[in-house]
Amino acid sequence: MRVFNSPPSSEAQTRTRILQAAQRLFASQGFDGTTTRDLAQAAGVAEGTLFRHFPNKKAILVEVATSGWVDILTDLLTELSEMGSYKAVAQVMRRRMWNLHKNVDLMKVCFMEVQFHPDLRDRIQVEVINKMTDVAEAFFQTAMDKGIYRQTDAKLVAKVFLGMFAIAGFSDNTLMEPDASPQEMQQMAEGLADIFLNGVLAKE
Repeated sequence: MRVFNSPPSSEAQTRTRILQAAQRLFASQGFDGTTTRDLAQAAGVAEGTLFRHFPNKKAILVEVATSGWVDILTDLLTELSEMGSYKAVAQVMRRRMWNLHKNVDLMKVCFMEVQFHPDLRDRIQVEVINKMTDVAEAFFQTAMDKGIYRQTDAKLVAKVFLGMFAIAGFSDNTLMEPDASPQEMQQMAEGLADIFLNGVLAKE
C-alpha cells in the first residue's frame, strides 16, 4: 500500500543530503571554491534538483550555518532545563564542547565564511547568538534570584559562560585535534567550570 506522505519524506531526505554535502565541501574547499556541480555530485542529486530546493548557493550556505547553530541552541536549552544543580555547569560544558567537537565542519564553515558574508553574520547574530544569550541569561538570573549565584549582570555572566565553552571548543586540545579523548574534554570542562564558579583569586 502506498504511503501518501512518502514524497515529502523523500524530499526532506534529499534536502538533508544536500545540506550535509554542503557542510563538508564548504569546510574543506570554502564557499567560493565549491561549485553547485560539486554540491550536486556530493549529494548524489542532479543540479536541477539542487535548485529545486534552494534558489542559489548562498541560500545553501545560510541554511547550513543557521540550522546547525539552531540545533546547538536547542541542545543547550534542553541541557540547562534538565540540569540537576546550578553547580553542575561542568557537565553542561563537557557535553556542549563535545557537541562542538562533533560539528567541526559546521564550525569551520561559520568562522571562515561569516567574515566574507555580512548578511550571514547578521542572521546568525539575530537567530542564534542573541537567542542563546537570552536562554543563558534567564537561567543565571534565576540562580541569582535563588541566592545560589551572587547578584551581578546576568547577561554579562551568560556571555562569559557561552564564550568560555565556545573558545574552549577551538583550543588545541579539543576541536583542532580530531583524536581528542573524552577524558581530555572532561578535564577542560571541569577546569573551566571551576574558574567560572570560583574565579581565580586565592581565598583569604
